[in-house]
Amino acid sequence: MGWSSLDTLFENAENLSFFDMRGKEQNSYLCRIYSLRVLYILRIMSETKRIKRALVSVYHKEGLNEIISKLHEEGVEFLSTGGTRQFIESLGYPCKAVEDLTTYPSILGGRVKTLHPKIFGGILCRRALEQDRQQIEKYEIPEIDLVIVDLYPFEATVASGAPEADIIEKIDIGGISLIRAAAKNYNDVVIVASQAQYKPLADILMERGATTTLEERRWFAKEAFGVSSHYDSAIFNYFDGEAGSAFRCSANNQTALRYGENLHQKGYFYGHLDQMFDQIHGKEISYNNLLDINAAVDLIDEFKETTFAILKHNNACGLASRPAVLEAWKDALAGDPVSAFGGVLITNAVVDKETAEEINKIFFEVIIAPDYDVDALEVLGQKKNRIILVRKPVDLPKKQFRSLLNGVLVQERDLKVETPEDLKTVTTKAPTAEEVEDMLFANKIVKNSKSNAIVLAKGKQLLASGVGQTSRVDALKQAIEKAKAFGFDLHGAVMASDAFFPFPDCVEIADKEGITAVIQPGGSIKDQLSFDYCNEHGMAMVTTGFRHFKH
Repeated sequence: MGWSSLDTLFENAENLSFFDMRGKEQNSYLCRIYSLRVLYILRIMSETKRIKRALVSVYHKEGLNEIISKLHEEGVEFLSTGGTRQFIESLGYPCKAVEDLTTYPSILGGRVKTLHPKIFGGILCRRALEQDRQQIEKYEIPEIDLVIVDLYPFEATVASGAPEADIIEKIDIGGISLIRAAAKNYNDVVIVASQAQYKPLADILMERGATTTLEERRWFAKEAFGVSSHYDSAIFNYFDGEAGSAFRCSANNQTALRYGENLHQKGYFYGHLDQMFDQIHGKEISYNNLLDINAAVDLIDEFKETTFAILKHNNACGLASRPAVLEAWKDALAGDPVSAFGGVLITNAVVDKETAEEINKIFFEVIIAPDYDVDALEVLGQKKNRIILVRKPVDLPKKQFRSLLNGVLVQERDLKVETPEDLKTVTTKAPTAEEVEDMLFANKIVKNSKSNAIVLAKGKQLLASGVGQTSRVDALKQAIEKAKAFGFDLHGAVMASDAFFPFPDCVEIADKEGITAVIQPGGSIKDQLSFDYCNEHGMAMVTTGFRHFKH
């Protein structure tokens, strides 16, 4: 019978009396159960280890004093270096210097302190292996049962813009070696590899003193290898630069989501949402919420003037730029008030009470803004599940990736935002200043729409879009139909396309609906056919030279 079977047996036998021995059959059965329970207890005892000696060498000392105090109370001996040793002694507790144990001083400007057999022998010694025990006794190596160490702040140093010499010195050697050694020998040793694990260790110490179970030590080891792998990934990516010679991405802080894209799929988010948003109201953010939030942030960042956008399934269904946020909201909603139901709202302006009252008239999942007036929050917070996010000014990664087949696709983010200087007029008729503004406006939206995509706009308002179509003609027809359904007059509107027109059919259809100006990347071998049609029918067309596919 295996240990797992014994665990199950004891769970099912909790209500049995082990001391009621009446009856031969009962007596025989209970005696067997009792014997097994004794073995089970012995197993637990064998897996429980007491901490007698701790090596502590950390960069971050906040939160460490409680741990040190409790360990001292439990009779644990301390071994440390430099500033950490001074910190322990400042708390009033004795601490042996690593140099006294190794008989070597800290050398090479502090690069070599703990890298010594008397340190690593004490960590890696297998307590149950007689040969190991004989060797550490022979070489007078003390057992080390707990290692608390964190790493030099490499990522923070890189982010600070420090010179390379300073960055290189923040590549931890001794610390990472201690982490790996202690984690490898989790059967006997506890490893605390970052400040994030201070509290879990403190909780264990406060609950039952300086003892840990095998399960706990294995958990700390798992966390430690997470720390080391993340650290090494950051170092590799620094040296690799823009070469992209291998894909290394490490993200911590797992958040388990209610489900993935669908109910039958598990979903997780890895990252620090709290660095980007303060959630001040509402239910837990879902997988699909996050997809829409990401699309919303990408879209709104295209606009400098006051803008409101409504998104559904990662595409804009309403968007307008106006002098005031209330006006922007009303005109964004007018673009498709049906699709706005259950959508994600985002603005780059502070939401006031008047705007909040108008927004509150519809059902939506999420609203994102840089800030809200207090009385606006009172209005928006009336629905308990509504997610209200305050966006923080955080720079987003310059690269993006997705899993695909048996590998990963990586690319630079599409950060190109066209300006009037990027536009090349390819028709006899040049666009007006207002048309140029509307074309650039529409181009920002089509860039952030699923291909194939067409956007129709006028007066810095999204009239309609056709997205995610297998044919560009179908995308245009979809946009026209939607615009008409919501009462928009397309005369004088502009059209934006995320890619070139292979034939003049789209401009012909647009012309017949009253659209007067077109913006597109250009680059088709049959571009001239579209140019010629525009010239023959008095339309203006500009090319950008930049395609914006989004699949």
